[in-house]
Amino acid sequence: MVDTRYTKRTIVKEQIASSLLPKPREVKVYLPPGYNELLSYPVLYAQDGDDFFNFGRAATWMTQLVLEEGLEPAIIVGVDVDKSVRSEEYAPEGSQFEAYCRFFAEELVPYVESRYPVRRDRQERVIAGDSLGGTVSLHIALEYPELFNRVLSLSGAFLEKTRERIAAEGDLSWLELYMLIGLEETEVSTSRGTFDFLTANRQTRELLEARGAHLFYEEKEGKHLWGFWQKELPNALRFFFG
Repeated sequence: MVDTRYTKRTIVKEQIASSLLPKPREVKVYLPPGYNELLSYPVLYAQDGDDFFNFGRAATWMTQLVLEEGLEPAIIVGVDVDKSVRSEEYAPEGSQFEAYCRFFAEELVPYVESRYPVRRDRQERVIAGDSLGGTVSLHIALEYPELFNRVLSLSGAFLEKTRERIAAEGDLSWLELYMLIGLEETEVSTSRGTFDFLTANRQTRELLEARGAHLFYEEKEGKHLWGFWQKELPNALRFFFG
């Protein structure tokens, strides 16, 4: 029998107007157990918002960890994406990549902070994503270090352009990443070809560590699927909010 304390949750749907994107962006804002607008909360911003909630069970995991383990309650902002233009927004070579990164930093974050009691220190913000969502999350942190210095990457698509971007940096001692990659992710088929994500993550780890970034890096048996990431998401939440 499912414990209804874990499945009962408050998720608010918002629509954010944008001068940078072609149309308004839908977001879903999860409010943790005991939410009180007079308090303040850390916040996790997630790419692929629908997937994080539906396939990653992010709201259920957060609720369970707060109630069972005393995890610090956090607000989760799931940013929706139109899958037909996902690569254009999330991939560094995408036609909407720069506009999307600017939207995230210049419109999304101020919107959330104007309506919800989220803390405004970058240590209290986490930016998260799977695959290309991990890619764009890292790039946003590199472009806007005053906003984000904590990144959660689930099998990030850290391909050549991203590695070049990291290599152009000098000191990344301000950056903290949680990197998860599956040992079976050696031939991942994408709309842009088939790639060895395991090797790409290993190379990215070396580049980041050489520049002083603080990493939690883990390789586990797993494929490039939400079935793998969902089971590992609680550990990531504990890492940032435990």
